[in-house]
Amino acid sequence: MLVVRRKVGEAIRISDNIRVVIHEIQNGHVVRFGIEAPDDIPVHRLEVYEQIQQENKSAVAGDTIAWLKQGE
Repeated sequence: MLVVRRKVGEAIRISDNIRVVIHEIQNGHVVRFGIEAPDDIPVHRLEVYEQIQQENKSAVAGDTIAWLKQGE
């Protein structure tokens, strides 16, 4: 894990196409930042990403054979 200090207005570059910009620091603990990334790279908060992953696992774990046999 990379840990860095940044001030408001400073940025972090990830690869050639992702940029994280610090917008605001409140009370020394809460940081507002923006993420600039291409449209084809999904950007989610961790809790949203984990929910999407869980829903995908649930969909795959469903009874696919029964679903396929519906069309017979």
